[in-house]
Amino acid sequence: MAVRHTLAFLVAATVFAACSASGGASTTSPVPSGPGQGSAGSGGVTVATASSPSLGMILTGANGLTLYTYSGDSSGTSTCTGGCATAWPPLTVPAGQRPTAGTGVTGPLTTLVRTDGTTQVAYDGLPLYYWQGDAKPGDVTGDGVDGFSVAKASGGGAEPSSGSGGRYGY
Repeated sequence: MAVRHTLAFLVAATVFAACSASGGASTTSPVPSGPGQGSAGSGGVTVATASSPSLGMILTGANGLTLYTYSGDSSGTSTCTGGCATAWPPLTVPAGQRPTAGTGVTGPLTTLVRTDGTTQVAYDGLPLYYWQGDAKPGDVTGDGVDGFSVAKASGGGAEPSSGSGGRYGY
């Protein structure tokens, strides 16, 4: 009997710890392979770089998936919510955690609090996102889609939009 209670307690503690480490529930949808959360020693995420034949050194997140910036954002502010955040899941970190810069990441990594309360990672002040259409490392299929651009290791980001909105209306 005591063994069952101990086992039940350990399972409950493990589930609680997993939920706490992931930052709890979020209103944004993760990319199917789950790159919104990464693995740094402190429980945060690591932003790394990869070489793209057509774009040079780009930023990547968990599983080596490409990161993007959005022309509708400004430094320290994310405007991609609702359907936009479903198509372009933000790179998030658990509250109170800091992102880690991998090899080749020379610009400042910061965080901002989104309107849904999650903490998003930014590079050179610009919020970072994944694209739901990228399936594997090296994919850059979201570059130029709806005001989003591949985030470059050299900094900079998407050019401000002309206000026309994307094909999804954001």
